Amino acid sequence: MPRRGLVAGPDFGCFKRRYFTPSEVAEHNQPEDLWVSYLGFVYNLTPLVQEFKGDLLLKPILEVAGQDISHWFDPKTKDIRKHIDPLTGCVRYRTPRGRFVHIPPPLPRSDWANDFGIPWWKGLNYQVGRLSAQTRNIRIINTLTSQEHTLELYMEIWEEFEHGSNPGRKWDPG
Repeated sequence: MPRRGLVAGPDFGCFKRRYFTPSEVAEHNQPEDLWVSYLGFVYNLTPLVQEFKGDLLLKPILEVAGQDISHWFDPKTKDIRKHIDPLTGCVRYRTPRGRFVHIPPPLPRSDWANDFGIPWWKGLNYQVGRLSAQTRNIRIINTLTSQEHTLELYMEIWEEFEHGSNPGRKWDPG
């Protein structure tokens, strides 16, 4: 365990962040570090990108790195949106940016491997947390040194403190 000062510091590796802001997700917009958000959750797709590195089917995912892609999904089924193909009359996934990883080809093909198991958008192994629905900027001013800092606070955390769910803030009037 690394030491901080005179005593060993706590191990924060076991703590998992629950919420991320859209600006934090937007920072992860490179193929080496690719995050997206959809339907209120944040996903780290870096392992998926490394697994399919060089594949043309990654292009739509790389184009939306660091962005919210909820418009790709049906909120009720939590699956990729579908439509009826006017040429074949078959139900197909709606992919306006082009076909991407784990989306079947438009017509049957013998060279498409469908043995990957659960598609990446249905599994929880890429999920890293929830997307904060709303954030609030808080200014902290040190009146002694006139230093000012602005913090971006998740409204979900703000509501926890506002409603007194923090055990350290409970007050018993009786």
